[in-house]
Amino acid sequence: MSAPVASHEAPVIAIDGPSGAGKGTVARELAGRLGYHLLDSGAVYRAAALHAGRAGADLDDEAAVLDAMDRLDVRFEPGPSGVRVFFGDEEVTGELRTESTAAGASRVAVMREVRARLLPQQRSFRVAPGLVADGRDMGTVVFPDATVKVFLTASPEERARRRAKQLKDKGIDGTLESLLEEIAARDERDANRLHSPLVAADDALRIDSSAVSADVVVARIVETLQGKLSTS
Repeated sequence: MSAPVASHEAPVIAIDGPSGAGKGTVARELAGRLGYHLLDSGAVYRAAALHAGRAGADLDDEAAVLDAMDRLDVRFEPGPSGVRVFFGDEEVTGELRTESTAAGASRVAVMREVRARLLPQQRSFRVAPGLVADGRDMGTVVFPDATVKVFLTASPEERARRRAKQLKDKGIDGTLESLLEEIAARDERDANRLHSPLVAADDALRIDSSAVSADVVVARIVETLQGKLSTS
């Protein structure tokens, strides 16, 4: 996995929350506004799951997934809408965004050794001038010393509506009912997994994005960051 050399002096904004809460949009806008690097931890897990699935591994068999990861040649590059992901010379960004790959990522993310294998790679993205990291355990496990920790939520109905719009924009059909079921199943796995479950850090800034725009969320986080940096 290609990533810059880490620097623990660089500030980190850690954004956690369930799928569809708007983490990706907020993280991209924050990184662009601040000139920070961007870590999409979901893409890291999706890449691992996609590669393992292509290798024929049972995504519920941790040993098989780890074996496939030993042969994973992946790199991440900045893109206009987040990150571009490559297996060797093959770009797999589009395939990583499918619902099936997302479901696979949620399955392998419950595995302790998989998470441990990916932890140092995620931390290596912490470089000057700073990092915006979004995921499920950025502020609790990956960057517990993050300058600002955010727990971003939205109602299941709003998250399903947003996902339906994303799929429609890509020419993919998705009913609200089926998307709500998928969201509920993913939330259940994320919140109740044994290792690094989805929880808000004790010192996280909690924001419900159901009825506010990404710009409002970004402005609030920037204000919080400025306050933290001015007193450090």
